[in-house]
Amino acid sequence: MLLERITPLILTFNEAPNLDRTLQKLLWAKQIIIIDSFSTDATIEIAAAYPQVKLFKRNFDTHATQWNYGLEQIESEWVLSLDADYVLSDELVTELISLPEDISTDGYFIRFKYCVFGKPLRGTILPPRQALFRKNRATFVDDGHTQLVQVDGQSGTLFHPIYHDDRKPLSRWLWAQDRYMLIEVEKLQATPVHKLSWGDRIRKQKVLAPFIILFYCLIFKGGILDGWHGWYYAFQRLLAEVLLSVRLIEAEQQKYTETRY
Repeated sequence: MLLERITPLILTFNEAPNLDRTLQKLLWAKQIIIIDSFSTDATIEIAAAYPQVKLFKRNFDTHATQWNYGLEQIESEWVLSLDADYVLSDELVTELISLPEDISTDGYFIRFKYCVFGKPLRGTILPPRQALFRKNRATFVDDGHTQLVQVDGQSGTLFHPIYHDDRKPLSRWLWAQDRYMLIEVEKLQATPVHKLSWGDRIRKQKVLAPFIILFYCLIFKGGILDGWHGWYYAFQRLLAEVLLSVRLIEAEQQKYTETRY
């Protein structure tokens, strides 16, 4: 596939610690679209240093509406949707070039390698994401604290990964996780149990999920073999699940108080 047919689309908000590394791996792109939620750090200055970047500012409401707004700004046939801490591997770029021109596939899932302080881990809980797709076949919808892209057509999977390499400070991670978990609580409470995944059913029980995720990251995904990088990631995921459990308890108690009085 000609890389000129692909436009990377990135959402940003205070991504100065990450954005330059991400853009360095996109120098092949004829145009890069960035939708910024009025960053207050050096994000805008970093983006401006790349002549192929076209930046739009929009107040954030939901991930889906932000992504769909971004799709409206793209003129190419294909879109590569990226978070600002996603770094393409060189092998993935080569794989994009080798994709056949005349194909019936309308979207591709891409695997992730999670990085801790730049070190790729053996395994993570991140599932493959449909990040490459035809613009006119795709629509974003909200899914809890994040979003899903719905592609009307056939999908395939690419072999080489994207590196998820977030270098923002822990305080920012904690701030974001707390916001995410409030949205996840709303999703868990609003969705009938029979429509929840088994993972979300376990999370809704509050007690088991943090311990399961710790075991899953360290043992099942081999994080214990990554040394302290693996422990760091496992503790991050444990803490995120504890935050969700605490927020669930808080929401249930508030609901109980409201109905009682």
